[in-house]
Amino acid sequence: MAGAARDARRAGRILRRAAADLGLRLASVALRPAYAIYLRRLRAEVARSRVPAHVAVIMDGNRRWAAQAGHADPGFGHRAGAEKALELVDWSADAGVHEVTLWALSLENLARPEDEVGTITGVATDALGALASGRRRTRAPVRLRVIGRRDALPASLRDAIDGAAALSRDDGAMTVTVALGYSGRDELLEAFRASVRELVTAGTPSDGIADALTADMLAAHLYTVGSSDPDLIIRTSGEVRLSGFLPWQSVYSEYYFSEAYWPAFREIDFLRAIRTYQQRARRFGR
Repeated sequence: MAGAARDARRAGRILRRAAADLGLRLASVALRPAYAIYLRRLRAEVARSRVPAHVAVIMDGNRRWAAQAGHADPGFGHRAGAEKALELVDWSADAGVHEVTLWALSLENLARPEDEVGTITGVATDALGALASGRRRTRAPVRLRVIGRRDALPASLRDAIDGAAALSRDDGAMTVTVALGYSGRDELLEAFRASVRELVTAGTPSDGIADALTADMLAAHLYTVGSSDPDLIIRTSGEVRLSGFLPWQSVYSEYYFSEAYWPAFREIDFLRAIRTYQQRARRFGR
């Protein structure tokens, strides 16, 4: 008797979820024409003003999106999030953004359960491999960089990173930087260590090292050397914090926090973020 009741409750949950999914799909179809009109207007509005040269994104909410959609496997969310990252590169190219930085995996994420870490790194390996092989193309040519602690990543992902380096080019392509195994504190610590080693090698006396350190010296040892600082940083999933993302580079960045989970982030959300950026006065501390 208890088993039958349990089966009935489970069947009820499945039916309710199916009905909700059907309702969302029908609503999506009904609103599609209005969405298309609004998207065209928003694109035109954004095109009339300055566009950030460099947009960085904290892609957050893959697991919660998957759970909300009724999927017990968080890998469903991570795979959808990887495809969304490629979509964002296309939106950025269409909008006139020249550089994109995507935080795909933090150093702290590597402490998650082993099976989930394997899924995340596997998704990243597949995505980089698809770009390097041409199986997945973006609308604009890209110059791909990967930053972070490579030594903390599995060998298969390190190999995919090496393969993606073949996408490096110097013909005006969009620069796409992917942060994997990245920690802002770790980046700064490594930059300080490298700067001190440089001074020691140059023969700087130990009691003069502190005074000899400069901001330019430290910046020359950051993972992002050669890139511009981000003009706009977007974080999804409703979290209002940076979590250690680009602490040195973001001092004068503008921020935009979206309630949408990353896989549900749409082009209109992206364009709204740019429009908000366009409405702000950037003074860089002056």
